[in-house]
Amino acid sequence: MASVLLILLTFLVALLGALYLLGVFRQRRPGEPPLDKGLIPWLGHVLEFRRNTWRFLERMEKKHGDVFTVQLAGFYITFIQDPMSFGAFVKESREKLDFRKFASHLVRRVFGYSSIQNDHEILNASSNRHLKGDGLEVMTQAMMVNLQNLMLHNVESSSDQVTWREEKLFAYCYNIVFRAGYLSLYGNETFDSKISQEKAKEKDRAESEALYHEFRKYDQLFPRLAYGVLPPKKQREATKLLEYFWNVLSVQKLKGRDNISRWIWDVQEGKDNAGVKEDMITRYMFVLLWASQGNTGPSSFWLLLFLMKHPEAMRSVKEEIDKVVRESGQEVKPGGPLVNLSREMLMKTPILDSVVEETLRLTAAPLLTRAVLQDMTLKMADGQQYFIRQGDRVALFPYSAVQMDPEIHPDPHSFKYDRFLNPDGSKKTDFYKAGNKVKYYTMPWGSGISMCPGRFFATNELKQFAFLMLLYFEFELINPDEEIPEIDYSRYGFGTMQPDRDLQFRYRRRY
Repeated sequence: MASVLLILLTFLVALLGALYLLGVFRQRRPGEPPLDKGLIPWLGHVLEFRRNTWRFLERMEKKHGDVFTVQLAGFYITFIQDPMSFGAFVKESREKLDFRKFASHLVRRVFGYSSIQNDHEILNASSNRHLKGDGLEVMTQAMMVNLQNLMLHNVESSSDQVTWREEKLFAYCYNIVFRAGYLSLYGNETFDSKISQEKAKEKDRAESEALYHEFRKYDQLFPRLAYGVLPPKKQREATKLLEYFWNVLSVQKLKGRDNISRWIWDVQEGKDNAGVKEDMITRYMFVLLWASQGNTGPSSFWLLLFLMKHPEAMRSVKEEIDKVVRESGQEVKPGGPLVNLSREMLMKTPILDSVVEETLRLTAAPLLTRAVLQDMTLKMADGQQYFIRQGDRVALFPYSAVQMDPEIHPDPHSFKYDRFLNPDGSKKTDFYKAGNKVKYYTMPWGSGISMCPGRFFATNELKQFAFLMLLYFEFELINPDEEIPEIDYSRYGFGTMQPDRDLQFRYRRRY
């Protein structure tokens, strides 16, 4: 009898422990935000959240107000939907709110990389040296050379200069921008007396093409992989793809390439000095490839699409680009040298800058998440205070809270190429809500200490691609009246959105 009671007691304790872990017993305490656990233990609202993050948060905000806590796959996440209170999130100390714990969990699950304590410091130090300021000049030049190789390598070789070529717009933009970015960061094929420079460029084109197609396969698995809901067959596919990238991007193979960016070298050296094993550094190389090139391709698609859909924007940007090239003393003409776009030239394009920013406002939807390292109090702009528990998470979704807020950005669903321009042509930074100036009026790059360190290089990638398309090609949609595609809702939270379908376009050289 005693043994039966012991078994029952053990079962009861295990059951209560499981229910506790599933969050069944959690209740809202005084001073905490409204709590919504959902109907499914542990999972909570994760299925609806994954299906359409924006619509879910919109529903929660109507139900609970600007601040609320929801259960998502075992985590309790407090969302702040009041943009005037974003400072409480962005400026809070890392001793209380830290993104690194969440980021470490994600890169381990998605990329097989085990983080070290000073990962962020190593990355930031290298990025500050090479992806901004004067260091960006070298990267800009490398990107220019590789874009020219991919886009203009047949400028002189084709006899039929006026033939239209038809392609799918998203596939074309993602392909070109990804491959040029990859070559600029991870280097080019070497050439010497045994292999000519032209042969090396040809090999760059072929190898980057193969890499791009494998990258797209992995990219399409990414959302479900990040949430840990890939079925076994797809999980095996993801593992094989990871092994492919670990092979291509291995430290030893990269040593045999020319023109590897100092950014990549510095990161490798920093990790080596920190005692990270070579195979783990190799895995981090794929983390950097996805982080640096997973969003610029989709962004370039939306940029060209919006320009083609808005002739006034296209005309204004084209005039600005022509003026910048003309003032640099260069000219696009048959048989002439290719235009070299310097960083200085890219800094003289306020109209294009506004177009890029408006494109990102409409299509970039990152989820900014911090782990709560100790019990804390969040202070809102209206004076309200909320107690947040250690072990929970706090998050912002600026896409719904700011970028699509009609009070901050009137007619938010419409593309307005001059939305970020003042009447005098200068950059507009004054936006208001309820009569109060909004500091964080668009946040495509994240915020605070976790803000994307490569944002300046990424912006230059977009602008260089747009420059070359407008300088050297005519391009148009096959069906100009076709509606702009819907976004793929499954990618909310992971950066730039992708379309749910592609569009046909055609292009030809201007001469």
